Amino acid sequence: MNKMIALMLAASASALLAATPAYAQDASYKSLTDKASADYKQAKAACDSHSGNAKKVCVEEARVARAKADSDAVAQYRNTPRELGKARKDVANAEYDLAKAKCGDRTGADKTTCMNDAKAAKTAALADASTGARAGTNVAQNPPATTKENCDAMDATAKAACVTRNAASSTKTAMSDSVITTKIKADLVKDNDLKALDVHVETVNGVVMLSGFVPSQAQVKKAADLARGVEGVTDVKNGLKVK
Repeated sequence: MNKMIALMLAASASALLAATPAYAQDASYKSLTDKASADYKQAKAACDSHSGNAKKVCVEEARVARAKADSDAVAQYRNTPRELGKARKDVANAEYDLAKAKCGDRTGADKTTCMNDAKAAKTAALADASTGARAGTNVAQNPPATTKENCDAMDATAKAACVTRNAASSTKTAMSDSVITTKIKADLVKDNDLKALDVHVETVNGVVMLSGFVPSQAQVKKAADLARGVEGVTDVKNGLKVK
């Protein structure tokens, strides 16, 4: 009987240990979303110092920041096609509302053009969200094709360098979008010039998109260079702006 109890306790302990990572992930996810909610409330409250359309723009900027923070949390801890797609669509819709708010002070044809541009950007972003969510979890199994240089017509020195680049490119390990995003964020935190900055990172099929505000152009460049240095990154779209 004692042996049977011991076996049952061992089985229970094993099950508990196996479940612990899931609990830890849920706790980490909740921590990030709770922080996003708190930051949003604080940013929204700060908008009370504005009035009219400026206040509306301020509130929509806070909503975009929250949507992006929630999207980051999903990418790190809820990396499924369904949840990734929803998070990215939430960002696209929030950015659309912000773009419309920014059109508010315009008039006539200028306002019409502004609204049409905002709608076109939303349509493209929603399409990217759907495509990225479907492909993002399969990048490791289906790595993007790599275009190799034609080394044949080069002289000996250039040809040797070209062959080396092609070899390095062909052996480069494809990584999932969420892993790339997490690695870039970790590297940003490690960098003394960038760790305190609000840089949003999103990766779709190896293409990294940076957004947010930084104090200087040097930091814009540094963040992009850091992202390019991460394994699996195929391109960097740098949308960072200087305050």
